Amino acid sequence: MLKLDDRDLKILQILQTEGRISKAALAERVNLTPAPCWERLKRLENAGIITGYRAEVALSKLGSHITVFMAVELEGHRAENFQLFERAVQKIDEIHGCWAVGGGFDYILQIIARDIDTYQRLVDHLLEAHLGLVRYFTYIVTKPVKRPGALPLQVLFEEH
Repeated sequence: MLKLDDRDLKILQILQTEGRISKAALAERVNLTPAPCWERLKRLENAGIITGYRAEVALSKLGSHITVFMAVELEGHRAENFQLFERAVQKIDEIHGCWAVGGGFDYILQIIARDIDTYQRLVDHLLEAHLGLVRYFTYIVTKPVKRPGALPLQVLFEEH
């Protein structure tokens, strides 16, 4: 695991919320000259800690949509059952996120669809695909309360 210091953490914190910041501005904000800052940035990228840069899109400005969380339970609990389901999920664009979880369900899916009808067709497709989906629960998002943002890096790396 790559050893991170306070400057590395500061670089990561800034980039999480300001991905388009110039390299010169980033260097100034972390109190480095541009060349050492660039070297740190490349080291973080090469180590796979920074996995990409992307824009946040306001879906509500583009048209109507629904966000649904779906709790999924599979019939079988062998490695091949999980692999089959996970391969299928990777191919479905409307499934925005998927997490394997412990407890009463096997997966939590985040689905973004145009409307309820589109969501239901997706569910029908999952059921007809013989992926071992035995039970699911649908939770429609009525309003976002807290959106995913910057990871709490300082909290994770604080000395106790």
